[in-house]
Amino acid sequence: MAYVYVPNGVNVARWTPIGEGTGYELNETMQPLAELKEHFQVLGGFEHRNGWAGADGAGDHARAMATILTGARPLKTAGSDIRAGISVDQFAAQRVGHLTRFPSLELSCDGARKSGVCDSGYSCAYQFNMAWRNESSPLAPESNPRLVFERLFGTGATAAERQRNFEQREQRQKSILDFVMDDARQLQRELGGKDRQKLDEYLTGLREIERRIEQAERFGRLPDPDAATPDGIPGAYQAHIRLMMDMLVLAFKTDSTRIATFMLAHDGSNRSFREIGVSDGHHSISHHQKDPDKLARIAKIDRFYTEQFAWFLQRLNNTRDTEGGTLLDNSMIVYCSGISDGNRHAHDNLPVMLAGHGGGTLTPGRHLKVHDKTPMTNLYVSLLERMGATTESFGDSNGKVRNI
Repeated sequence: MAYVYVPNGVNVARWTPIGEGTGYELNETMQPLAELKEHFQVLGGFEHRNGWAGADGAGDHARAMATILTGARPLKTAGSDIRAGISVDQFAAQRVGHLTRFPSLELSCDGARKSGVCDSGYSCAYQFNMAWRNESSPLAPESNPRLVFERLFGTGATAAERQRNFEQREQRQKSILDFVMDDARQLQRELGGKDRQKLDEYLTGLREIERRIEQAERFGRLPDPDAATPDGIPGAYQAHIRLMMDMLVLAFKTDSTRIATFMLAHDGSNRSFREIGVSDGHHSISHHQKDPDKLARIAKIDRFYTEQFAWFLQRLNNTRDTEGGTLLDNSMIVYCSGISDGNRHAHDNLPVMLAGHGGGTLTPGRHLKVHDKTPMTNLYVSLLERMGATTESFGDSNGKVRNI
């Protein structure tokens, strides 16, 4: 199960398919996916009602990111008292993440931020993170493909060298943890209430590292990805995206994890796309005011992103899974944005695709329109059930999407 995020909404007219059901036609934005039509479904009608402005006023880009996988309304604050909700990926990771070496993987092509002031008084933590371990703890994504590779498979030129370095590193970490934990327990007896709470938060982080080490040891030898270590972050955006997608394919192929998020860019990103002839900032032209020229440029950016998604799905479809079939046969990949029309900052009729066959439990190859303003979290309840993390509700859900 993976969630791929694109920022700032889309040109809705050129995104929305023509017709419904299996006989629908792809609009121009999704033409790069034409050869994969039998492997995905376009879903229309979903809403994140907690993305809309309320008493907390402006800040739609921060809310788009904060709500997309949580369905929770973020507390408007620029301080350390951030609050949203657990994200669907982490809900699943807490229930089935023990089955793999890594409970989940968080990726991005942006830098990570957990503090500072961003959109209209919201903390940057909301705008730069998709995954939330709990309501106050976002999980920072990694944007460097080399570091992702080394996290998954260790450092070194060969599989044997990576295994040796991995074992030495784990041993060093354990020694440091033993030392720090003893020190912390002694300090804890000397602290007042507030300081003890801060120390508890610190120790929780240490215990998380400890659990990761124990889990890694339980799985024994590192898998050999049969791939070269990436050099780092490429200069071209497309190359960066595809290299990160390669890391995700390798993670699924080696069963290093079964749960991932990939934020192509944070919402509100003003990246330009000179490589496709769009020199304007994406966020700037998303406020198009129905200007045909700006809408055409937005459509070019939308198509660029769907080209990358098509490349990713093709990689999954060309990779055999150890369980039989292909990785795409046994995956559920959600492609989405927390805004539909960027000009209105609309959070209904969100652009959503669900790719993969879910091990035979999904029905791709169609355009499915759910009732308008259906909580997107209803979709998550249905996907969680297929992941073996069944729940009756999640975020602001009010049911399931039964016919996906």
